[in-house]
Amino acid sequence: MKTYSAKPSEIEKKWVVIDAEGLVVGRLAAIIADRLRGKHKPTYTPHMDCGDNVVVINAEKVSFTGKKRNDKTYYWHTGHPGGIKERQAHQLLDGRFPDRVLTKAVERMVPRGPLGRQQMKNLRVYAGTEHPHEAQQPEVLDVAALNSKNKRGA
Repeated sequence: MKTYSAKPSEIEKKWVVIDAEGLVVGRLAAIIADRLRGKHKPTYTPHMDCGDNVVVINAEKVSFTGKKRNDKTYYWHTGHPGGIKERQAHQLLDGRFPDRVLTKAVERMVPRGPLGRQQMKNLRVYAGTEHPHEAQQPEVLDVAALNSKNKRGA
């Protein structure tokens, strides 16, 4: 028996919408990364973009476990000597682009390279409840119901 390898004409991409309100960032990012890569499908092929299109709403209302909201630090470097910068998770979530916390978490779980960049283009993250993808008729994925640990208890 030969190993199955999907051809571009055989790949079916679905649209999925996820409500991120109250969900734990890392667990949600892992589920989204699997969906983007297509690892949830039996026809998964590592060198092809066979994942789904994922729309995430309410990204500003994601949660962290423990004290990560105040203690987790994101670092980046400007490229100049002594140019290391840092920002806390709560500053990003309360700031101008709260959706970047989730986008960066998913980006770091997808492989680096041309295929990973192409798969990241299938992710759309919105801070609020509105999104312009109703015409694609996305199906709702209830991440909170998959595992009780996915949703942060109040």
